[in-house]
Amino acid sequence: MTDPAMIENRTFDEIRVGDTASITRTLTEQDIQLFALVSGDVNPAHLDADFAATDMFHRVIAHGMWGGGLISAVLGTELPGPGAIYLGQSLRFCRPVGLGDTITASVTVTEKRDAHHGITLDCRCINQAGEEVITGVAEVKAPSEKIRRPRVALPEVRLRDHDGYRRLIEMTAGSTPEPTAVAHPCTAAALIAAVEAAEAGLIAPILVGPPEKIAHAAQEAGKDISGYRLVAAEHSHDAAAKAVALVHAGEARLLMKGSLHTDELMGAVVRSASGLRTERRISHAYVMDVPGHPTPLIITDAAINIAPSLEEKADIVRNAIDLAHGIGIACPRVAILCAVETVNPAMPSTLDAAALCKMADRGQISGGVLDGPLAFDNAISEAAAAEKGIGSPVAGKAEILLVPDLEAGNMLAKQLTFLGSADAAGIVLGARVPIILTSRADSLRTRLASCALAVLMARGGSGAAPGVPQVRP
Repeated sequence: MTDPAMIENRTFDEIRVGDTASITRTLTEQDIQLFALVSGDVNPAHLDADFAATDMFHRVIAHGMWGGGLISAVLGTELPGPGAIYLGQSLRFCRPVGLGDTITASVTVTEKRDAHHGITLDCRCINQAGEEVITGVAEVKAPSEKIRRPRVALPEVRLRDHDGYRRLIEMTAGSTPEPTAVAHPCTAAALIAAVEAAEAGLIAPILVGPPEKIAHAAQEAGKDISGYRLVAAEHSHDAAAKAVALVHAGEARLLMKGSLHTDELMGAVVRSASGLRTERRISHAYVMDVPGHPTPLIITDAAINIAPSLEEKADIVRNAIDLAHGIGIACPRVAILCAVETVNPAMPSTLDAAALCKMADRGQISGGVLDGPLAFDNAISEAAAAEKGIGSPVAGKAEILLVPDLEAGNMLAKQLTFLGSADAAGIVLGARVPIILTSRADSLRTRLASCALAVLMARGGSGAAPGVPQVRP
């Protein structure tokens, strides 16, 4: 019986005409992407399903190369195996190989030659329907010495594929850009964030700040701002106040942070007489695109509420549920994160978690499914939840993660970003309009995603996020 943990060749003397070997693999999207990565071949006929459907010739060749690689794998690992030397090969691609096709590659010895230990092998790839997709002949030099050793374990390869934000931005396509008050865009980075969102058709920026500073930032950024409205302000505090006033006047439907401090902008937002407060607690949320995770993760609150009370956490959850609805999640699963998954009177966050779940049971929080306390592992990993015997509609499948305090949320978001290569698009919720917070370190994709989130939220209601009650004057 063959030991799968070992790899063993067949020497020239052991091989007989008629000997055969095969392997079976299924073609996946990652296989195609890895082929493109290694070869540098980014022909859209190979990588774009829509293009490939109209270019059958290139699709046959591209995916056929993957099938040809399977034949090489049989020759190098099974027959003859380690020590074999490739001398030549001819292949004929008979029909296309598509995603999900299961291909069996086999080789059969048809001739042996004593001179130089030459061997000729018939090569074939058959799909799951029994159809030939590749036929051909290979010439190899068989090894003379026996080799048997442990099979080398291949490293795990992960492709970083950020698709979530692309879909998010596509949801905003084909509509009028939203008028957006940009408070104090007086650095190149802040101005670029606003202009790139405008160029993408997401926002119509109203630049609020000292005109000479904005002009200098535009010159430094190499951006033409002559087509954008400019509202003069003396300094950053004045810019924040005037940007908020534009929202009050109905001239802007979104608010965007420029190069001022977040607390300056939020100070103008929460001001009792002239701000943008509602009956809902204002909170921040990250929509995180984490490589390898099947859905976006909404993490809240990592930027505004330092140590929220139970009442404030209830509003933070409501804001996050509204955001989830805005990006197309009809009934989001909310995990209330703690260090443990059991209620412990010595850990107040676990008591809050239990109370929030009871509030949801009684209709005080609606629109989503809540569970907690849950530790991070059993909130996002079904295997971890099963290991601990946790059965709930949320455990292992959470889409919203409510953190116990700002420190925990900030550390979690930054760990996912810097160790997990995640992108974090941020937005402030609970005010009369969505507020866009971007960072100088954000990529273009992340900045656009933050703007797209705000646009989707603005379109979900009359200026405020869906379901947010308005403060009456």
